[in-house]
Amino acid sequence: MNVLDLYRAIGSDDDQGRGPSAAPAPLFNLHVHLPPNFSAFDSIADLVAQARAENIRILGVTNYYDHRVYDTFCAAAADAGILPLFGLEIMAQVADLAAASVRVNDPNNPGRMYLCGKAIAHYAAPPPRAAAVLDFIRTSDRDRMAEMIRRLSERFAAAGIDVPSGDAPVIADVAGRCGCPPDWVTLQERHVARAMQEAFCRQVPADERAAALGRVLGQPVAAVGTDPAALQGVIRSGLMKAGKPAFVTENFVSFEQARGLILDLGGIPCYPTLADGADPRCEYEADLPALVDDLRQRGIHAAEFIPVRNTPGVLERYAAAYREAGIIVVAGTEHNTAQRIPLDPRCRGGEPLPAGVRALAFEGACVCVAHQYRTARGEPGYVSADGTPAPGFASADERIAHFARLGRTVMQAYWTSNPGP
Repeated sequence: MNVLDLYRAIGSDDDQGRGPSAAPAPLFNLHVHLPPNFSAFDSIADLVAQARAENIRILGVTNYYDHRVYDTFCAAAADAGILPLFGLEIMAQVADLAAASVRVNDPNNPGRMYLCGKAIAHYAAPPPRAAAVLDFIRTSDRDRMAEMIRRLSERFAAAGIDVPSGDAPVIADVAGRCGCPPDWVTLQERHVARAMQEAFCRQVPADERAAALGRVLGQPVAAVGTDPAALQGVIRSGLMKAGKPAFVTENFVSFEQARGLILDLGGIPCYPTLADGADPRCEYEADLPALVDDLRQRGIHAAEFIPVRNTPGVLERYAAAYREAGIIVVAGTEHNTAQRIPLDPRCRGGEPLPAGVRALAFEGACVCVAHQYRTARGEPGYVSADGTPAPGFASADERIAHFARLGRTVMQAYWTSNPGP
């Protein structure tokens, strides 16, 4: 099943955006990573089962750089009565901010911007320009990971520990875990760290691991325990990050290429906001009015939060400023580590989302549903192919309200066609 199949049973578009608006808002999550990306979930079935158990009704997957797994997810979500949204995450270099040493939403790398695309409709058959950008990213990442693995293997071998020396066995392992073809796998640092940790633990008894890892890192290591995720973190931070022995510089696309890729895939460019998820706060995000103004000038009309990073008060302030400026708000959890947290987004420390933020994030989810519905059918969406907001509205509020109503109409029709078990 693909994205267009989702909507064939719904019928013609409701251009007036009429539909039920008083029904209680369903639970939603617009950012999770799905295998073969590094994920808290072992498989699509694992993700869908947890979503079903938590009564998540709208679920957005946001993978890096290969999206062929999305059709399988689409079918599984429909069977479970979950409305799927499709997105992507991309890392870009913003030239002017890098030159000014301004940290954007990566606290360790000035000029690097994480950018998301929401509600993409053309992932299955990317147009030529998008395909070329994706191929460049995947090729660059593949070369980088292969070189990092080579450097890691030399480092471990010098300490008498045998780990994978090339990327093929790591790719095969990831593909085997999630049941996909190897060419669907784009390795990430966490995949590589897991492969190194597992090979290390197979050969080194638990009571010898701190000393052995110290030899690999070239510096003393405190007791590491037996938690695999903690060991992987030590390997990543001690060997794979900037300035460490196995680090390899990344080749980034430009901001313009990243935004263009999202638009070519039919999506809405969306800025992931770190806010008080970094201490000190990144310079780009520290002045909220300036942040909002710069995003609008760059043609970004949606902003995302991973609320587990944020305190409720900061989340309320940033979300309100975005929405007042006509930027829709969405929220998710990522689930891009081994930690299994609830899919229903919550703030730092498990605090619930403030009611106002949840309402804004549901509104944003509705807009994304409407946009994906329309663009999948070849119709104009919330933003056009050149990134400008849909014309014909007196204000941003009117535009958002129209697409949010249409999104709720689509949801109800979808759940009528796909009620789940």
